[in-house]
Amino acid sequence: MSDRVARPLSERATFPPPSTAMRDAGTRVDVRVAIVVWLAAWLVGQLASAAIATASGAEASDELSIPTLALAVSVTWIAYLAGMWAASDRAGSGRFVDDYGVRFAPVDLLGVPIGVLTQLVLAPLVYLPLRGVWPDTFSDDRLRETARDLTDRASGASVVLLVLIVAAGAPVVEELVYRGLLQGSFAARVNGTVAWIAASVWFTLVHFRPVEYPGLFAFALVAGACALVTRRLGMSIATHVAFNTTGLVLAFG
Repeated sequence: MSDRVARPLSERATFPPPSTAMRDAGTRVDVRVAIVVWLAAWLVGQLASAAIATASGAEASDELSIPTLALAVSVTWIAYLAGMWAASDRAGSGRFVDDYGVRFAPVDLLGVPIGVLTQLVLAPLVYLPLRGVWPDTFSDDRLRETARDLTDRASGASVVLLVLIVAAGAPVVEELVYRGLLQGSFAARVNGTVAWIAASVWFTLVHFRPVEYPGLFAFALVAGACALVTRRLGMSIATHVAFNTTGLVLAFG
């Protein structure tokens, strides 16, 4: 009997082919489960954010103070993480780290220069032809409007809180959700390239800022490529941290 036939299924599943990026073939969270988790967490986040905004007396999200905003996004993040944990426990291996590729290696620090260059070089290049056709729509002021709105609301201790939200919390949670949960689940079912593009489009559209879509999509492709190539989230998280931090520095400037 050949070694391949004699080897038990559980052992064979430990060595998946490259198409199952970021996830062992036998421990993936199914695509349908991943979509339900995302949708449920997103709805919880939207309802919680609306309730918090109403309680604070704000008529719109851009009127929230930084501490109140931090509370709203924290509730959303908790909903996503709780959903991912439940999906791992009930539909995956039960090992959160394994199911979502939450691993780091020294080489993942290359994500720092990748993120900075994506913010300072790639994004402006993406907008260059668009500005030639629609100069007012894609002006620097319009593109940095969201970031500057946040920095204008921050002062004193709230600056530190804003930095933690934008440069630490958002990169980690969003990479877990969009690269770990969605891209990883898609890649276990379809071609890795298709999963990469689909997760990038999803990440872009859910930000609901059309003027920023071209730059966000370019960034999402870069972060997704990091996850696709390394088969873990370390480099994509480092890329996201550097990208957001650089954008925040530009906004404060």
